[in-house]
Amino acid sequence: MTTTILAVLCRLAVALWVGGAALFTFVLTPIIFRVEDRDAAGRIVGYLFPGYFRWGLVCGAVALVCLLVTRGRQWVPATALLAAMVAFTAFQAFYIEPRAAEIKRQIPSFVTTPKDHPMRREFSKLHGVSAVCNLAVIAGGVIVVVLL
Repeated sequence: MTTTILAVLCRLAVALWVGGAALFTFVLTPIIFRVEDRDAAGRIVGYLFPGYFRWGLVCGAVALVCLLVTRGRQWVPATALLAAMVAFTAFQAFYIEPRAAEIKRQIPSFVTTPKDHPMRREFSKLHGVSAVCNLAVIAGGVIVVVLL
């Protein structure tokens, strides 16, 4: 009975994490950037990022613990993917997001600051790394759902 509950909780945590990430990435963020100017949209998304990453870390931790308790070594691929997903999310939460937020504070406006400005270029690099991590988390989550 407990094993069944933990297995369901694991699947639910992964589904909520990946579903939330997909909704934020493919629906909400594009809408925000479509209806707001670049600076306002960046501020709004910037306000949401800390909660977004905490959500991923909590869901990932719950899923990983449940999988380890219920499946042990039998589910090495799913466990490895979940661990990588949590690592990518932690990297975004504790390294990328704080650095990007600091850089954004140094850019008066993304609308008026040229794209070749050093701060804009640095921000673009961080944004690119973050996007790759985010897509890896979503893809990994889809694979984990299939594996489970």
